[in-house]
Amino acid sequence: MSLLTVAAIYFIIWWTVLFIVLPLGYRSQQEDGEVAAGTVESAPAKFRGGRVVLLTTVISAVLYAAYHLASTWLGFGIGDIPVIIPSFE
Repeated sequence: MSLLTVAAIYFIIWWTVLFIVLPLGYRSQQEDGEVAAGTVESAPAKFRGGRVVLLTTVISAVLYAAYHLASTWLGFGIGDIPVIIPSFE
C-alpha cells in the first residue's frame, strides 16, 4: 500500500471520527448560565479544540490499525463486504 493511500484512508477515518468526538463533553452557554453578548445560547461554553483533535487522532489511529490488521494480515478487502443493495437488472 502506498503512502498516499495510507494517508487518504487515515484522513477519511479521522474526519469521520471528528464528527463523533465533537459533541462529547459539550456544554452550551445556556447550560452554564452565562451567554456572551453577540452569541447564541447554544454556542459552546468552553470549546476544547486541542482535546478534540487529540482524542480524534488517537481513536483514528486505533481504527486505522484495526483496518490495517484486517486488510494486510487477515486478508480482508473491499470484495469481502457483502452486497446488501439489490441489483435491478
